[in-house]
Amino acid sequence: MRTAISTRDTSNESIIPEQEKHRDDMRAVVLVPVLKQRDTRDTAATPAAAGRSVEAKLEEAKGLALAIDLEVTQGLIVAVNQPRPATLFGTGKIEEIGHLLDETNSGLVIVDHPLTPVQQRNLEKHWNAKVIDRTGLILEIFGRRASTKEGTLQVDLAHLNYQKGRLVRSWTHLERQRGGAGFMGGPGETQIEADRRLLQERIVKLERELEQVVRTRQLHRAKRRKVPHPIVALVGYTNAGKSTLFNRITGAGVLAEDMLFATLDPTLRRMKLPHGRTVILSDTVGFISDLPTHLVAAFRATLEEVLEADLILHVRDMSDPDNAAQSADVLRILGDLGIDEKEAEHRIIEVWNKVDRLDPEAHDAIMQRAEGSANIRAVSAITGEGVDALMDEISKRLSGVLTETTVVLSVEQLPLISWVYSNSIVDGREDHEDGSVALDVRLSEAQAAELERKLGKTTTRERENWER
Repeated sequence: MRTAISTRDTSNESIIPEQEKHRDDMRAVVLVPVLKQRDTRDTAATPAAAGRSVEAKLEEAKGLALAIDLEVTQGLIVAVNQPRPATLFGTGKIEEIGHLLDETNSGLVIVDHPLTPVQQRNLEKHWNAKVIDRTGLILEIFGRRASTKEGTLQVDLAHLNYQKGRLVRSWTHLERQRGGAGFMGGPGETQIEADRRLLQERIVKLERELEQVVRTRQLHRAKRRKVPHPIVALVGYTNAGKSTLFNRITGAGVLAEDMLFATLDPTLRRMKLPHGRTVILSDTVGFISDLPTHLVAAFRATLEEVLEADLILHVRDMSDPDNAAQSADVLRILGDLGIDEKEAEHRIIEVWNKVDRLDPEAHDAIMQRAEGSANIRAVSAITGEGVDALMDEISKRLSGVLTETTVVLSVEQLPLISWVYSNSIVDGREDHEDGSVALDVRLSEAQAAELERKLGKTTTRERENWER
């Protein structure tokens, strides 16, 4: 059963205002404007997006609409010779699209381009239909996907900041004034000023709540650092197959569907690498082109999992003809987070996913190229092809000088045996008649120090330094 687009009403206003109409507001026409003369607000003018084909942008926009269960009746690439400040499109094109809405019984128009509040309001009047731009659509998807308190707070905060700048849409009587009452605004305060003030109060409240959640996440990260497991973060363009790869590697049941933004909140799993090293694997929100700055800022707390990672797996969908431009978008956002290109060379492995979707010739070429590169591994998260080689590369990257030692645990120290198994590589075990246990282990310097702290003075026998 289809559900209407959520409005997240925050001050008797909605991103998508309800209007009297007979068209189906779950049937949408998707428009991708191609601006011959780009204005300064056009985020599509960024270098990363400039390499993306218009056809790919249209397919992505349609995919965004499908992500919230809309029925796309028509997708159009619209040439805009001169952007109109009031409507973006020219009069002739507006009339043409209006007829299309009638013919297809569509009550929603998605414009894959930033719209000013005035443009959005005027287009809704011309078409007697709901109109949302790319940012509004992405916010709707984020709202559907958020499942944790942190994710919900981040979505609500981004939504309020977006809504705050668009109050003009719903107020044609902007000069209406009301007298002051008590401490709630001075005399002569306009209705829109009052609404903006109320929104700002809610924004401040959400920011405080989010700060508390962020502090809690930081405490959790600090605890993880005390148990020195390396962190491996999965990043990539939305729908690149990160969650499917996450499930393949860990055996976890993370939602892995063929949809945009299937994962919004970070998911963490502890796992052992082939050679025994324990790591924490993190699946994060998918990236997307033309993501507004305030949305990146709102999700920075979630993306900080990437900043903390010892190794980053950049998952790419090699079956997508637009994957090079998608990769550029991901690297640009990583740069915005503070991960520069030089650092990326040492911390990032490119995972070329979905090779099972390629024709035999393209498949062989991709596999051969990956085998000749130290920073690329080609895989199919569906079939498992190449995953073992990827795991070996992860082990190699995260290996360091480990100390090979025999730890003898007395009867009193046996409760710590589970910690030893979880935090080191156990190569052998010998149970003694007096109840003590001798474990042959390999562990890092930090793990050895933590073990000594837990055991106090313990009988150990150093055998040799072993470099993985």
